[in-house]
Amino acid sequence: MAKEKHIVLGIHIQDRVKQVPNIQKMFTQFGCNIKTRLGLHEAGDSSCSPAGLILLDTTGEESQINALADQLGSHDGIDVQKLVFDHD
Repeated sequence: MAKEKHIVLGIHIQDRVKQVPNIQKMFTQFGCNIKTRLGLHEAGDSSCSPAGLILLDTTGEESQINALADQLGSHDGIDVQKLVFDHD
């Protein structure tokens, strides 16, 4: 019996401030499919990058994870990449 795939989503956001409401709404909708969320952006004393990267460690049905990736990727300024590990 094959084990479930392990899928990590990488989400690049060009304008974090503008996209926060859309992204948070989708994260809430698919909350049961997100085990871990890690947000990264360049920040310092004198600046804060408008772009950011979010990594999602997912769980659940692959169709649900694909639906989340598709919804995120349908927004301008958001690029989604999937990293899939097959556990044979």
